[in-house]
Formats: sequence, C-alpha cells, structure tokens
Amino acid sequence: MSLFPEMLESDRLRYEALRPETFDPLDFYQYVNADAPHIDEITRYVTWDPHETPKESAEFIERSGEQFANGEASQYALYATEGGLAGEFVGMGGLGVDWDRELATLGAWLRKQAWGNGYSGERAARLLELAFDRLDLAMVAVKHVPENEPSERAITKYVDRFGGRREGRMRRSTVDPDGGVYDMVRYTISQAEFEANRCERTRRK
Repeated sequence: MSLFPEMLESDRLRYEALRPETFDPLDFYQYVNADAPHIDEITRYVTWDPHETPKESAEFIERSGEQFANGEASQYALYATEGGLAGEFVGMGGLGVDWDRELATLGAWLRKQAWGNGYSGERAARLLELAFDRLDLAMVAVKHVPENEPSERAITKYVDRFGGRREGRMRRSTVDPDGGVYDMVRYTISQAEFEANRCERTRRK
C-alpha cells in the first residue's frame, strides 16, 4: 500500500493520483500539449514545457506512478465537484517528499478557466493535511518565480492563514528542463504552525 491515498476530497475538489492504471495518456495530453487552450499562459511561470507528443505524457504518468508507489511524491489530477466546472479536470496539484529532512514541497497548476476560484488555497489546505496528519512531516515548502504575481498572492494568502512565513528569494536555485536557471521565492509552514492555526482551514477558502 502506498503512503499516499489514491483519492482525496475537499469542499469543491476531487483528487485522483496520476498513475498509468488510472489515466489514459491521450486524455492527459489534450490538456498539456502545445496547442491546448491557454497553454502559454499556464506554463509561463512553471518549470515544465508543453508536451510535444502523447509519448511524453505517457512517460510523465509512468514516472508519477513510480513515485507514488515508492512513497516519493504524489501528483493529483484535480476535478471540480460543483459549480459551472463540475466534473471537469481543472489542473494538477501534488507534493514531493524529502524523508531525510521530513519536508514536503507543494506544486500546482490550473487550467485558465479555473483561475480566480480559490482552488489553489483549497488544494493547499488539503495537501497540508495530508503532509502533517497522514505523513507526519515537520515542514511544507512552496516556491514561485519572483515574476509570478498571481501565485505570490495565492501562496501568501494560505501561508499567512496557516501561520507560515516567507523565507525569501533564493537566487539561482532552480534549473528547468532546458537548462535555464531561475531565482525562486520560498515559503514554509511547519507542523506546529499548522496545528496552531488548524481552525483556519474552515475559513476563507
């Protein structure tokens, strides 16, 4: 049995772990290829490029499945469960774990039609619960490139809600698949900070 659950739920989202046995690469490819709607905006500030072929999507799903099985990381496909987007795939959210440091790192991207709905904060709250309540980790980190103002606003909101802090700008700390080197802004939330602000998870989604 994996350390990570295969499915999760929150108020308006359903989370399904991305694995070969549950995901068709062609279905996933339609959302992440170079011709997918708004893909340039979606990938502008992330460290992955649009997939060039369905094979690339299949390989990504395969790696995700291996990481899930090995307890290294879990990538979750996000589906809206209510409102105008009910039943639709709205993006991805996941966490990778460094067990030696008892640290999880969050990551996410959303389709453009899901922007502005508060899904980022809802997803973060649910994955923080997973990191602290199920995995018993000491710390959760999240990062964004300095130019990504929408992510900065969303991250600052939920980090403040759960008592975390902005660690600062980490210069030349990230390398993308093409070899580009970037500064990143890092935030952290400790298990103790999360516990002290646990009641906040039911507010300001």
